[in-house]
Amino acid sequence: MRLSRYFLPVLKETPSEAQIVSHRLMLRAGMIKQAAAGIYSWLPLGFKVLNRIEQIVHDEQIRAGHIPMLMPTIQSADLWRESGRYDDYGEEMLRIKDRHGRDMLFGPTNEELITDIFRAHVNSYKDLPLTLYHIQWKFRDEVRPRFGVMRGREFLMKDGYNFDIDKDAALHAYNRHLVSYLRSYERMGLQAIPMRADGGPIGGDYTHEFLVLAETGESEVFYDSEITDLKFGAREVDYDSVPACQAVLEEFTSRYARTDETHDEGVFTAQVPETRRRSARGIEVGQIFYFGTKYSDAMGATVVGPDGTRTPVHMGSHGIGVSRLLGAIIEANHDDRGIIWPEGVTPFHAAIVNLKQGDADADAACEGLYKALVARGLEPLYDDRPERAGAKFATMDLIGLPWRLTVGPRGLAKGVVELTSRRTGTSEELTPEAAIDRLAQIYAEHV
Repeated sequence: MRLSRYFLPVLKETPSEAQIVSHRLMLRAGMIKQAAAGIYSWLPLGFKVLNRIEQIVHDEQIRAGHIPMLMPTIQSADLWRESGRYDDYGEEMLRIKDRHGRDMLFGPTNEELITDIFRAHVNSYKDLPLTLYHIQWKFRDEVRPRFGVMRGREFLMKDGYNFDIDKDAALHAYNRHLVSYLRSYERMGLQAIPMRADGGPIGGDYTHEFLVLAETGESEVFYDSEITDLKFGAREVDYDSVPACQAVLEEFTSRYARTDETHDEGVFTAQVPETRRRSARGIEVGQIFYFGTKYSDAMGATVVGPDGTRTPVHMGSHGIGVSRLLGAIIEANHDDRGIIWPEGVTPFHAAIVNLKQGDADADAACEGLYKALVARGLEPLYDDRPERAGAKFATMDLIGLPWRLTVGPRGLAKGVVELTSRRTGTSEELTPEAAIDRLAQIYAEHV
């Protein structure tokens, strides 16, 4: 993409309503525009990152054996009355009536709808285990929406639902989700900590939430300083293996913190040496639940078991805040100049900055780099505007592309271009061919 043809409405000043870093930088970088309180239009740059995050979530859910689908945003109130949650959910639910006077709602979650789909089409234990998921817009009428996409009223969420014949099988699905979530966050450049949590209005007494450490987090987090050593890296996990998934849960939770909501700091401090104990704030970016037969009992979701009798299925639900993740990634990856995107979610793989637009050699070199990057499957953003070099650098620092190729007459006279890391600020002079090879190698590691 050439920047002269792109829609990137960057702002020089920070809007007064932006209270946290991610909100300020998303507005300044031209990623979002507020449409109403807690509701945003996603402008091209923000939409590209949102799609990158969504694709990673899809990849890892499908890798784990989960099946994608799509459910509607508007739901019938009758299903929620059947489960007993319509009156219990509270004022966060946006209740509406259609033109025939029927009670409807803008879905905050989908347990009832997916249970209705299951009971209509699945009859035998032989069709289990089954996990269905979708990524869809939700609405919760927050009393005081704030912090941009971190606590908005409309948000994009992945929610998945498992159906199993008994508790042991459902807990394997729970552990399988935990593994897939940890892999997803790591691909996004995040260190997410799984912690025991409260079930809230969804229910269930077996649940973990995933927290990313950041100063703007809502919860206090007690954690082991060695958590940074826990990485998936290139290893594979057999999702069909109960011991393998259980081992990952134990590995990633045995030395981890507890949130202040569970009131068990004492247990944590008894398990972790004092020299490794830390306290910080955490942003919730996902949560998984096992709630047994809560919904299947209420809504008659049963299957014929091995003994020929009908039995309610055991269920769980598993959510990732896709749009919220974008804000969390910025909170964890920025400096005083702007965003620093991890390679896995960057909207463009590299910036090309032409220091002397209109110079025949510089223009030709930039065009050559652009075409070579595209040929290698990468997506560059070429700043071909007739702007000062300082203005171009400031724009690229603000929008946070991980790598920048700088092209100017002085370097071309030596046969080189400059490759700069946004994260470290280090630069090196390389031939155009070597710079392209380096970028292709970097991104091959983030597929």
